[in-house]
Amino acid sequence: MTIISWIILGLLAGAIAKFLLPGRDPGGFIGTTLIGIAGAFIGGWISARWLDHPITKTFYDGATWAAAIGGSLVLLIVYRLLFGNSRN
Repeated sequence: MTIISWIILGLLAGAIAKFLLPGRDPGGFIGTTLIGIAGAFIGGWISARWLDHPITKTFYDGATWAAAIGGSLVLLIVYRLLFGNSRN
């Protein structure tokens, strides 16, 4: 997959992570989107590095989507833990 594909996948993974973890985010829509993109990259890297599932060449691979969404969820949770009270 190209870098553009990973960015699109990250945008969608961020939206899915936001849907699965509703609530107010400290960064709003832009912050959540950037977390989704970073989560897709990190989830894909972890999947290829430690889970022995190399990055595929197709956009529609379920394991790639699961890694991207999982990475986005983890980053969103960490982001909320670190900066969750900054919007009070």
